[in-house]
Amino acid sequence: MVEGAAGVRAWFGGGGFRMGVLLDGGVLMGRLAPVRFEDLDEGQRLLWEGITTGPRGNPERPHGGLAGEDGALVGPFNALFYSPEVGDAVQQLGAALRYGTSLPADLLEVAILTVGGEWRANFEFWAHARLGAAAGVPQAAIEAIRDGGTPEFEDPRHELVYGFGRELIERKRVSDERYAALVELVGERGVFEVASVMGYYALVSIALNTFEVGMPPGVDAPFAD
Repeated sequence: MVEGAAGVRAWFGGGGFRMGVLLDGGVLMGRLAPVRFEDLDEGQRLLWEGITTGPRGNPERPHGGLAGEDGALVGPFNALFYSPEVGDAVQQLGAALRYGTSLPADLLEVAILTVGGEWRANFEFWAHARLGAAAGVPQAAIEAIRDGGTPEFEDPRHELVYGFGRELIERKRVSDERYAALVELVGERGVFEVASVMGYYALVSIALNTFEVGMPPGVDAPFAD
């Protein structure tokens, strides 16, 4: 079990590295009203069960430990209930990318943090900064990504994944040299997974920013705006 600030918990289970966000208080939901379990229709209940009983959830806690004090699921999940069919597809993709890839946890978190830093997505970066540190991403590098600087990685694998992500973001393309290097590191399957993880977390970032999903009480946002 790894526990971070304000109730962010990560643990190792049968499916590998897992995350639960356990809040001492409620979470600011932003522009959308909180969707609570007792108010769900049938389709929304299936979505709720898919999120809370899947690999994200802690089976020892009610609602997988993913519900805030206001009764809604935390972070990006609340928005999914406003379009449950699309929301279920999104959560299934997210579960596959977080827990079903061939990528080591540290490389996965570097890719996620690269996207979260670009989009300045507060909740995402807050949660994955702690997961990244627990997986072995240097704290100084995480802070540099947050601050818009150039991170210095001791592990060349981290540097390669970060560089791949930044090149995609800035050039919308990847050079043959960097592509070949990443194929050598993680294989063609792994390159597809890195690119897919970045695309998925861009979607999550856009949703968080669109609906102005806030931070848990007492937690400072990583980004000022």
